[in-house]
Amino acid sequence: MTVTATTVDRDRLRSLMKREEERFVAEHPRSGELFARGRRSLLAGVPMPWMSEWAGPYPVFVAEAEGARFTDVDGHEYVDLCLGDTGAMTGHSPKPAVAAIAEQASKGITLMLPTEDSIWVGEEMARRFGLPYWQFCLTATDANRFTIRLARAITGRPKILVYSWCYHGSVDETIAVVRDGVAMPRPGNIGPPVHPAETTRVVEWNDPAALERALAHEDVACVLAEPALTNIGIVLPDPGYHEALRELTRRHGTYLVIDETHCICAGPGGATRAWGLDPDFLTIGKPLASGVPAACYGMSAEVGERVQSFMETLPTTDVGGVGGTLSGNALSLAAMRATLEHVLTEEAFERMIALGERWANGVKDAIERHGLPWTIQRIGARAEYWFCPTPPRTGGEAAAADDHELARFTHLYALNRGILLTPFHNMALMSPATTEEDVDRHSAVFEEMATELTA
Repeated sequence: MTVTATTVDRDRLRSLMKREEERFVAEHPRSGELFARGRRSLLAGVPMPWMSEWAGPYPVFVAEAEGARFTDVDGHEYVDLCLGDTGAMTGHSPKPAVAAIAEQASKGITLMLPTEDSIWVGEEMARRFGLPYWQFCLTATDANRFTIRLARAITGRPKILVYSWCYHGSVDETIAVVRDGVAMPRPGNIGPPVHPAETTRVVEWNDPAALERALAHEDVACVLAEPALTNIGIVLPDPGYHEALRELTRRHGTYLVIDETHCICAGPGGATRAWGLDPDFLTIGKPLASGVPAACYGMSAEVGERVQSFMETLPTTDVGGVGGTLSGNALSLAAMRATLEHVLTEEAFERMIALGERWANGVKDAIERHGLPWTIQRIGARAEYWFCPTPPRTGGEAAAADDHELARFTHLYALNRGILLTPFHNMALMSPATTEEDVDRHSAVFEEMATELTA
């Protein structure tokens, strides 16, 4: 198993971190004032507690954003390589989406009735991902939750299977790790209603033998998997792993759910299209509506027929635990149509993926020049660096490779120089509005940081 390596001098690291924290406080007084004020009415001083976990004493407060940049309340402009952790992968407020949102908002926002846009988006999702039937909701968490319920309903099986250290939103059954072959709550999970061992089987990524043993119980309704782990850092599949996953799920009568919410960065049809995957269900959210809450889930023809037959046996579906009053609302669907038609296009992904490669090469060159035992991983328009010489192969290895102290420093160093990276990772994402100059600016900052760390 990969373990955290002491790749830089710790005394020097802490001295540099102290300097960077002092610089941050001196340059962000207004954000500091707002954070202090927020603590009087907001838990942790922010709308969601995780917003306080950025590197530095407090988060920067945003004044405005456009394209691949934003400005904070102290007047500092940033190249945004976080992009709302994929929610703003379109870039901030792309003009076609803004126009569609404004037009639809003036004509009705939510009605509990369908619009023509829903059919257009369903047809487009089918074209991109290859699954014929689609349903809409507001978040990827909802898409995963609803898919799990449907898989249990049509199989009659009680359990699901996920990968250790995975992330599929706030779905209770998925916030789990495996220890000695047993599903356990993931560290940091808040108030799980039941122990995950009652609902979930958990195995390590890239371990076909463990997957086969878990599925052999014949009680797993579905395997829920990202094409690659992303929320514990990018952990790519071994060659042949997806083929084994598909063969084993079919052999044991288990449905395969692919969560493309982060891996949409691989291309306009996500990793499903780029890597030739063949899921029974597909879930996706975050960037589909240019920042307006929207998500959807698709299913194969066979699954769709089974789901429809099951639904027809129910006296009513409005209390069935699938759907929500605002799901599929007119505003979300108008924003999705504009985003898919005009923003996240084939041409945009071609540019974004090239920029992701440019970003990774810039970091790799600096790592090699300074002799740092670090490495790079990339999926399409998303890339990150690891503080270890070889990439982790499993979620457990990825968790063990974390160097929280060094990661906080790299984030704050970049932030103080106008670069925002994804929190909790050393990850960058490209948008259609990102430029080569933005990428090269990060490369220059990374080079400066590496020079200071190894001086």
